[in-house]
Amino acid sequence: MKVLVIGGGAREHALCRSLSLDPEVTALHCAPGNAGTAEVAVSHPVDALDGAAVARLATELEADLVVVGPEAPLVAGVADAVRKAGIPCFGPSKEAAELEGSKAFAKDVMAAANVPTARSYVCTTAQQIDDALDAFGPPYVVKDDGLAAGKGVVVTDDLAAAREHGLACGRVVIEEFLDGPEVSLFAITDGETVLPLQPAQDFKRALDGDEGPNTGGMGAYSPLPWADPKLVDEVLETVLQPTVDELRRRGTPFAGLLYAGLAISSRGVRVIEFNARFGDPETQVVLARLRTPLAGVLLAAAEGNLAELPPLAWRDDAAVTVVVASHNYPDTPRTGDPIEGLDEVAAQDAPDAYVLHAGTRLEGAAADAGTVVSAGGRVLSVTATGKDLTQARERAYTALGRIRLAGSQHRTDIARAAAGASEG
Repeated sequence: MKVLVIGGGAREHALCRSLSLDPEVTALHCAPGNAGTAEVAVSHPVDALDGAAVARLATELEADLVVVGPEAPLVAGVADAVRKAGIPCFGPSKEAAELEGSKAFAKDVMAAANVPTARSYVCTTAQQIDDALDAFGPPYVVKDDGLAAGKGVVVTDDLAAAREHGLACGRVVIEEFLDGPEVSLFAITDGETVLPLQPAQDFKRALDGDEGPNTGGMGAYSPLPWADPKLVDEVLETVLQPTVDELRRRGTPFAGLLYAGLAISSRGVRVIEFNARFGDPETQVVLARLRTPLAGVLLAAAEGNLAELPPLAWRDDAAVTVVVASHNYPDTPRTGDPIEGLDEVAAQDAPDAYVLHAGTRLEGAAADAGTVVSAGGRVLSVTATGKDLTQARERAYTALGRIRLAGSQHRTDIARAAAGASEG
């Protein structure tokens, strides 16, 4: 099988790594990719938002499967263009991807499917924003209706800050605050059959102790020793399957990766948001634990054959990933700084720990002799597995300690509480 992965972040590196380990994959390509994906896949320059260009590249490569990683190409209809060219594509249609592209659309689908979620108001005027904020009170939850790279949500007790964010968004969803821990649960679906993966938890705030501004995600871990063993079955029954059924009923079937961001609230499981693709950084830990070869599962979803697959197999190991971010992230990050120590991790920590590239590029005359430099806000995901969360996080932080990037930042508490709870 020849596979083309679209995107250039750590999620795509994680996908490429898993696909490269699949014996069924005979050729692996990534467009545009990064310095890390280039180690396991052939890189191609492409505008990931240009469906015609992506379809043309897939045709030239004679790809048997295209996997669209990021949300923006999906919302732009790239998967539709690939399918129109006659090539199986893992990723929802433009219409179905509105589940992530519009918070208001997602709320409408959830209401129709009777999916439990927070009460909310869709606001387009200052008066509506003021009324909604007044109705719910603090803490205020204000969400940009459209895509915002994981940074369109403000949760604050500061009324002025909540109002300012709402006014800056144009169309905004204001909703009640959901208490309790958060869980990310991915499901692969072909539009009918829904195959849930293992749950993970990510860390959105920039600083230790869940302080600081929201980010795209600073780390993640799986499994969740504190979660109810029946959680996945419950979410499949009350959230994932009803949502997929409702989208199919509307004539816009969702085939691809359905990601449910959940709050385990005092009133039960509630959906915080849906995404239409693998999440970053949760993908890094979920795929680290998946034993079933990935390509066949994604192809079955793209071709509508998921019901024929045997159950997914999982490793007993735990997995932890810690994000190394650029100086000044999540504000305008500093880029172009050399990254050192990657060879040391590969030599001393593999295969238990490894580095997945997010915002990196090769700088130099020859790609194979170039210097890896930072090229984005989140630069690397240092990922490790172990017999339990304690061992996995020790391995991740040991590997991270070998990496040198001027001005970089990372959280030191990823999975610490969960590791302590599982030991206790």
